[in-house]
Amino acid sequence: MSRPVIALIIGLLGFFAYVVVVLAIADHLRGLHWTIEMVFFAVAGIAWVWPAKRLMVWAFSEGPRG
Repeated sequence: MSRPVIALIIGLLGFFAYVVVVLAIADHLRGLHWTIEMVFFAVAGIAWVWPAKRLMVWAFSEGPRG
């Protein structure tokens, strides 16, 4: 299996798990001050970018030559 296909599968599963965790945490934050919710969703909305970037770099980098 090629790296892009593996990255796609890992990315989709990881993103789904990330969304589930963020929503579970968001349920506990409901009813708190709106600024706390805003900061949480701002951070949660951006935090997935770094692991996704690393996964894409890995998927499209050259593997070992053989």
